[in-house]
Amino acid sequence: MPRVSQDHLDARRRQILDGSRACFARFGYEGATVRRLEEGTGLSRGAIFHHFRDKESLFLALAEDDAVRMAEVVAEQGLVQVMRELLATPRHDDGEQHPADWLGTRLEVSRRLRTDPEFRGRWAERSSQLTDATRQRLLRQREAGKLRDDVDVTVLTSFLELVLEGLVSHLAMGLPADDLEPVLDLVEESVRRHRRTG
Repeated sequence: MPRVSQDHLDARRRQILDGSRACFARFGYEGATVRRLEEGTGLSRGAIFHHFRDKESLFLALAEDDAVRMAEVVAEQGLVQVMRELLATPRHDDGEQHPADWLGTRLEVSRRLRTDPEFRGRWAERSSQLTDATRQRLLRQREAGKLRDDVDVTVLTSFLELVLEGLVSHLAMGLPADDLEPVLDLVEESVRRHRRTG
C-alpha cells in the first residue's frame, strides 16, 4: 500500500480546518455536529478524526490556526488591521479563507471561555500569540518613533485588545458595522506619536 505524502496530509488537514471553520461559525460549537462537519469538509468522519482526536481538538486547532494567522497580520500591519479585516465582507468564490472568517471562530472562543472552564484552561496555553505579536509590533513602532511614548506599551496592548473584544461583541450582537471605519481610524490615531507644536 503506497504511503501518503506529507503534502497530501497537510492539504487534507487544511481542507478539514477550512471546511469546519465555516461550520463552527454558522452553527456554533454544539451545533457543529459530526454530520455537519462531514458536509462542510466534504470528508467522512473517519477522515476528519484521523487528523484530529475529537471535535474539541479540531476546534482548538482551528482557533489556534486563526490566532497564528491573526498574529501574522499584527506583526506586519498591527492589531487595528485585524479589526478592519473582521469588518470586511468575506468572499468565498475563490475557495480561499478570508480574514473575516476569523469572526465566527473568535465569537465561539469567547463564548466557550465564558462557559467552559476546561476549555479556558486548554486555551490559555495557546492564546498568547496575539498579545505577544501586538506587544512586539508596538515596541517596533516605538523604536521607529511612530508610537506615543507617554503610555506604557503594556497599557497600549491591553487597550487595543479591549477594543478588539468590544468590536467582536458589537458584531456578535448584529449591530451595524458599516460606520465603524472612522472609529478604527480614531483607535489607530490614539496610539500614534504626535508631533508637539509650539
